[in-house]
Amino acid sequence: MDLEFFKQIRILDGGMGQELLARGMDPNGALWSANALIQEKYHPLLLNTHLDFIKAGAEVIVTNTFALRKKRLKDNNIEDKFKYLNTKAAEIAKKTKIFNPNVLIAGGLPPQNNTYAADTRNANEIRKNFYDQAKVINPFIDFFYFDVLSSFREVKLAIDAIKSFDKPYLIGAHISEGTKLPSNDRVSTLIDKIEHKKLIGLMLSCVSPENYEKNINEIKSLGVPFGFKLNAFITTTNTKGDYTSAYKKSKGNPNEFLGQRKDLNPKKMYQFAKKFRDAGATILGGCCETRPEHIREMAKLK
Repeated sequence: MDLEFFKQIRILDGGMGQELLARGMDPNGALWSANALIQEKYHPLLLNTHLDFIKAGAEVIVTNTFALRKKRLKDNNIEDKFKYLNTKAAEIAKKTKIFNPNVLIAGGLPPQNNTYAADTRNANEIRKNFYDQAKVINPFIDFFYFDVLSSFREVKLAIDAIKSFDKPYLIGAHISEGTKLPSNDRVSTLIDKIEHKKLIGLMLSCVSPENYEKNINEIKSLGVPFGFKLNAFITTTNTKGDYTSAYKKSKGNPNEFLGQRKDLNPKKMYQFAKKFRDAGATILGGCCETRPEHIREMAKLK
């Protein structure tokens, strides 16, 4: 893969988990998007959703592996399906190349513990979790995507975990509000304090457009291709770091505790994306609650 791929404007896909629910996938507790892999009847739905994002203009799609971290599966008593589920997610993503040979597959490596909270477990355990998931999906992907990580430490451990695979990586860091990651790190530390050899870009992921705007100047100053995966949740801060417990109290849809914004229609999202593109962003995409219609509008910015 060309390490300068993201130096020109590229369009990423949108949010998979919420889109699958919107298209009729039944919620399954805290398993969220993993249910599209657990139940074989949803495999065509997953493939078609990937394809619809590509038809909308996405040049990169992310494997549906966000909910397939070992801890999430263990909490739901299906850790024994870890290899099968991650393999199937990557296989389905790669199948899109049959119809769209130029699309790139990003291997999604999610936070290996909670979402929107720094992982404070033993470093070796975190590194091994990243490595185990990366090893399964590696044969099917073009590069790794660190998907919504919440600390400098996790990013560093993820980079260490994938070194042996010799593939590029795209960092997707998360800032719930303000200008610091949940770990209290600044986004600049992800560049200033790490020696990067295979970095292809830096994004803020699963963030509101308004909060991305607060951080764009700092990200722009770092001298690497940058961009976003914007969400349309009302908040990502009200779980107090315990996303899993909040999820278990819901009926299996994050909208029940994170909320769904009605104002971020495709035209409004286009306006934000254009503003950020005009400021230098070259990696344009969506996260939770962004649909193919949102990506179609962003694709007009190419």
